[in-house]
Amino acid sequence: MKLKRMKKHLILCLIILSSFSCFSQKSEIGAMVGTSFYLGDLNPRTIFGMPQVAGGIIYRYNFSPRWALKADILFAQVEGSDAITNKNYERNLSFKSPITEISAQAELNFFRLYNARGKNFFSPYIFAGIAVFSFNPQAADRDGTYYALQHVGTEGQGFEGEKDFYSLVNFAIPFGIGIRFNFARYISIGAEWGLRYTFTDYLDDVSGTYYDNETLSNERGAAIARLADKSEVLHEAGTARGNSTTKDLYSFAGVTITFKFGEVDKTCDLRTNIKRKSITR
Repeated sequence: MKLKRMKKHLILCLIILSSFSCFSQKSEIGAMVGTSFYLGDLNPRTIFGMPQVAGGIIYRYNFSPRWALKADILFAQVEGSDAITNKNYERNLSFKSPITEISAQAELNFFRLYNARGKNFFSPYIFAGIAVFSFNPQAADRDGTYYALQHVGTEGQGFEGEKDFYSLVNFAIPFGIGIRFNFARYISIGAEWGLRYTFTDYLDDVSGTYYDNETLSNERGAAIARLADKSEVLHEAGTARGNSTTKDLYSFAGVTITFKFGEVDKTCDLRTNIKRKSITR
């Protein structure tokens, strides 16, 4: 009797475990195409303000029908302008910056997600992780010539007694929501929107205070001085140019398509065989 009970308990445990992890191929690779925007000093609140094209490649490993780990390499550009995304603010600054991101994210599906026929084939999900990204803010002078802003020190970086030049590589925390659909056996299509909270306030090259414009002009050129202060009346040195108490954010939103490959989870077959054996006995 005890042996029969133990066998029944063992069969029950195996069925439960197999139902937790029954979902065909575990690995996926594919692409994301969508749009990007930024939030910061030149765009404090406009969602999808001045959107740009974004895209990249994705790898996902499905640990179970609920949990997955995703790695991606994404490419985008973000832009901001006092005239367009900041209610025509008299500061009159603008910028654009390319972004390259490498990240790892954990995904949690709201429902169990399967490929098997008759099983749940879609689920909303949330995600969060860690990312490293590069950026390079640029702005145009009156002639339309673009200058890379980090190494010219528009806020006095590099002068004696002032801040060092900020780094063009930084960390971010990606988080957001999405939805996935499994089609046939090898295809998954989805859509997601995520924000990236960064640890820099210089994504737009605007953070601290104005530096003495005459010194900038004499030491680094008139064009650089004009890029540092584009207002009609030049600001006094030390007055606020940006809000240094907040960090910048950027965002990706788009559609994804991935193809499943590699390791096949055969626990579905195991569960079926166990059920058959338990019925015959």
